[in-house]
Amino acid sequence: MVAGANLGNPLLDRLDPADGRRLLELGCRLVWATTWMGEANEVISPRLGLPELPVVDFPDADDLPERGLHWKTSFLTRWAAGRPFVWIDDEATDADRRWVTRNHPGRALVHRVDPLVGLTDADFSVIRRWLAGRHE
Repeated sequence: MVAGANLGNPLLDRLDPADGRRLLELGCRLVWATTWMGEANEVISPRLGLPELPVVDFPDADDLPERGLHWKTSFLTRWAAGRPFVWIDDEATDADRRWVTRNHPGRALVHRVDPLVGLTDADFSVIRRWLAGRHE
């Protein structure tokens, strides 16, 4: 990808720089699992004040996901390899949550964020409770 290719993306203007600090305060390992791939470190991380983060390298697979699932769901579950994980995405659905629950042996939180609003106090509260072991 060409660095800066997505600078005209209107979603970038919706990023709240305070969210970077709030994400770091969660005290967990942060990883980009985005279609931005490595460009997330060049474009999004600086806007949020985040350090360079590891990136999930999604394969260029032509495999279609199971009907109703997001294309990231099964790959992220395999990538987590039984480890606990939180997946925050604006496209995650109840079907993805159910699939992860059935197919991932560890704890997992699949949390949808409204792309028009971004991360809210309520979202951070849900994530902090889950990280503390208090399920929704």
